[in-house]
Amino acid sequence: MSPEPFDLNYIAVEGVIGVGKTTFAGMLADCLDAELTREEVFENPFLVDFYKNRSRHALSCQLYFLISRFQQQQRLMERDLFAQRIVTDYLFAKDSIFASVNLSERELTLYNKLAPALSRDIPRPDLVIYLQATTPVLLERISHRNLPFEKTINSEYVEVLNKAYDYFFFHYSDTPLLVVKTDNIDFAHNPEHFEDIIEQIEKPISGKKYYVPAANLPQIQT
Repeated sequence: MSPEPFDLNYIAVEGVIGVGKTTFAGMLADCLDAELTREEVFENPFLVDFYKNRSRHALSCQLYFLISRFQQQQRLMERDLFAQRIVTDYLFAKDSIFASVNLSERELTLYNKLAPALSRDIPRPDLVIYLQATTPVLLERISHRNLPFEKTINSEYVEVLNKAYDYFFFHYSDTPLLVVKTDNIDFAHNPEHFEDIIEQIEKPISGKKYYVPAANLPQIQT
């Protein structure tokens, strides 16, 4: 049985780099009066080097993220998840997506010895929201963010990541899942777009639900 819409005490927001998951997670936390837990991206000391040379620094970057995410999840477990709603801008299980894309075969073998032990007791969200977009849209949004270390990201890498995310969530069944197509919406600047997604979250979700916002929503201003 799926949770009732606001027996949702723990919601995780996911999506490929540039899709807007951190922005949406922050807005959702404010809307629900929830505590926001952000992935510690900029704290990763290997991230800049990774984007300069992915094959050389992939393992160190990946292991830092794995341990950092595990420590954050441990802190969630130490708290009463029913005392206050929590929204995170990542799903712990998605760590394996980047590992499969970026690690060599030998590195992936090492990763696969460590990751399952860390993930054994990780709390599961009541709902996962996967924000989906096409690769050209993701590249445009990455360009608008204008983060220095992201300037080396190319379309081939984003395409591979995008396909890996779609594959992962197509087969995901651990929790209720809401997949939202975001190509033609701008929830950060159009309140109607954000409110439309909130309406979908308020409806009980059992299993997996795909949602494409209606064509009659106010469109992005260009």
